[in-house]
Amino acid sequence: MWVLMYVFSYSISPAATNDKAEWRLLPTVVFQEFSNEERCRKAKVTLEGSLSEAGAKLRSGLEDLKSLGKADPAQIIIAYNVECLPK
Repeated sequence: MWVLMYVFSYSISPAATNDKAEWRLLPTVVFQEFSNEERCRKAKVTLEGSLSEAGAKLRSGLEDLKSLGKADPAQIIIAYNVECLPK
């Protein structure tokens, strides 16, 4: 049995907002079981691709806002980690 563990979190720089509750949001952790390593690894690659694409879209949107003087992408940190682990 294999377990796919997915951790996602993001932080907002204190310079971006005065609301301290928004500075560091709790990470989201998801576990999914797979019957074999190959299926887990395929899911890992798919999930990493999806997270990378979502991050690129977010970054692009923030760049658009930055050009309007409304946001700065450097103020937001997005992190994720996807692992296949034997159970």
